[in-house]
Amino acid sequence: MFTALSHLATSHPRRVLLATVVFFAFAGVVGGPVAGLLNADNDSFADTGAPSAHAIDRIEEASGLAASPATIALVATDDTEALDAARAALEASSEVAQVVGGPDAGPQFVSRDGSLTYLAAIYAADADADHTTEELRDALGRIDGVTIGGAGPAYQQVNEQVESDIVRAEMLAFPLLFVVSLFVFRSAVSALLPLLVGGLTIVSSLVVLRAANEVVDISIFALNLITGLGLGLAIDYSLFMVSRFREELVRQGPGADAVRTTVMTAGRTVLFSAVTVAGAGLALLVFPLRFLYSMGIGVTIVALVAAAVSLLVLPALFAVLQLRVNALAPARWRRAQEADARSETRGFWYRLSHFVMRFRIGTALAGAAVLVALGLPFLGVKFTGVDATVLPDSASAKVVDSTLRAEFEGAESTPIVVAIDAPESDAAAIAEYARELGSLDDVSQTAEPRYVGDDTWQVDVIPAHSTLDERTLELVDAVRDVPAPGPALVGGDSAAQVDQVASIVDGIPLALGILAVLTFVTLFLMTGSVVLPLKALVMNLLTISATFGVLVLVFQDGRFEGLLDYTSQGGLESSQPVFLFAVAFGLSTDYAVFLLTRIKEARDAGAGEREAVALGLQRTGRIVTAAALLFAIALGAFATSEIIFIKELGVGTAVAVLVDATIVRALLVPSLMAMLGRANWWAPAPLRRLHARIGLREG
Repeated sequence: MFTALSHLATSHPRRVLLATVVFFAFAGVVGGPVAGLLNADNDSFADTGAPSAHAIDRIEEASGLAASPATIALVATDDTEALDAARAALEASSEVAQVVGGPDAGPQFVSRDGSLTYLAAIYAADADADHTTEELRDALGRIDGVTIGGAGPAYQQVNEQVESDIVRAEMLAFPLLFVVSLFVFRSAVSALLPLLVGGLTIVSSLVVLRAANEVVDISIFALNLITGLGLGLAIDYSLFMVSRFREELVRQGPGADAVRTTVMTAGRTVLFSAVTVAGAGLALLVFPLRFLYSMGIGVTIVALVAAAVSLLVLPALFAVLQLRVNALAPARWRRAQEADARSETRGFWYRLSHFVMRFRIGTALAGAAVLVALGLPFLGVKFTGVDATVLPDSASAKVVDSTLRAEFEGAESTPIVVAIDAPESDAAAIAEYARELGSLDDVSQTAEPRYVGDDTWQVDVIPAHSTLDERTLELVDAVRDVPAPGPALVGGDSAAQVDQVASIVDGIPLALGILAVLTFVTLFLMTGSVVLPLKALVMNLLTISATFGVLVLVFQDGRFEGLLDYTSQGGLESSQPVFLFAVAFGLSTDYAVFLLTRIKEARDAGAGEREAVALGLQRTGRIVTAAALLFAIALGAFATSEIIFIKELGVGTAVAVLVDATIVRALLVPSLMAMLGRANWWAPAPLRRLHARIGLREG
């Protein structure tokens, strides 16, 4: 395969580049509108097969109404004109089955000081909720004095904010990436190549994502991943390809051989690194949450597309550019670049590796101690969900949510909804059951039971604390433990959060198994060792634990709120650690592949054990560190997002790659390899014979 790729690049480079331009134009037209086609419903973070979802489905099927209001209009009590106009706008929608609230509907609809009231729209069960919410936001938005909130508008505002954040992150990241790339590559032409590959990767991935969306329902949040991870991986892969090509230009001179060697060595590594990252994405497919499996699909798509662009387009560009790949660089930078390629035994990373290996035990203990210390705060992690509190303070849905919590009695939380399968004649037993629920700790009140039809009763339990408060989540289990007069299902936002965490916990063993097997197999095929893959698994876990600990210190404990412009929810959004685990695990393995293949290449060429480590680190140290820095900029730009869980994604991935590229790759890996010596490459005899037949080799 690699022979064919190198032959294509060197024989018909201009045809390849022309086909690339044509495909890019096609991809822009076809993939551009994908944002409007992805799923934007408010159940991306819910397990739609969980008991909480079945409870809501049962009530909606029986009553023909949504189980809870979707849109809320907050109005001043004395502004009768705005109040009447808001009610008329809500009732005018054919999809709104019922409008409740107002100053005459009961004390629960009036603020404690009497200055505010609200109207709540309950949709028909079969309504197009997303479209209806858009229409109501438009109608209510034209009425002065009305503030729009509720679950429907909150989720739409999250989506809109995410799309806006993507544009801002890209505008911030691209100039920074070019400036940093300029110093890394020491050539304007070389610095532009990763950005070119990044742009091609993003646009091409959108086309594939649109095709995938025809098969499976993909969340709009996957767009974040396509832009950030696509840019980061494309830069990583192109950085290794460009760096290797420039090495070969120094060794072999310009010509087809330099391109061929680059594809056969760095190209091979890029492909198997991409397979590793794609496999990390596949591990997310075991989870039933649309957010997680959409992210898994996004990771898989963008990793493979980034590798395809790097292996098809970059070699063709190398064949055309040749020595011009170093163009637009000051003479001093050109001399420094050539010196880097030649002085393998005098460079900084070579000297550092020998220093680390000389003090290997102390370095290993110190590095491990730092990572363990950083990871300890994760032992106290708390999880939360996605609601209006993730929005910026200026968002109307957050204003409404905060006002209801602070100013209205009993509005601190959405109700825990219980659906009971019982005939209408069981009214007395249902009433007794409701009274028993009302006596539970942390219950503010229990609404009058309602018979909604089709042998179904609905009982709303109003918690005394907020929807995602730990005490409210514990209350869900307490409600489920109370014997009901018939089969009962417990739903509502709090129950959905409990079920979401449970479904994540259930999927973790299989996901971890997929990641571990994939990492072990990939590194075994690359190295022929069983020790190095096991060591890489341990290093990955240390990197990830340190990352999670930093996230707890920052986002759960509320540090740097002013600097990062967020308000802590008191916990981490429960799906983010799972997603970050998979991505960070894949990227850590990615960097391990780049380093270990160069160490093995030096060892196979006759270098001693420690010398091979030093040469491998010298050849990749600067590149891996630069790749991590560029990746941190590409995805770290999401730290500017107005949505807190997107900030967590940006900060988490940036911390993971920087920790891995510095403490792990520069200190722990060489020190541990020096401690183990020849044992690094040990494998049982049957596996050694297997690797001799099917193993992968660079060079």
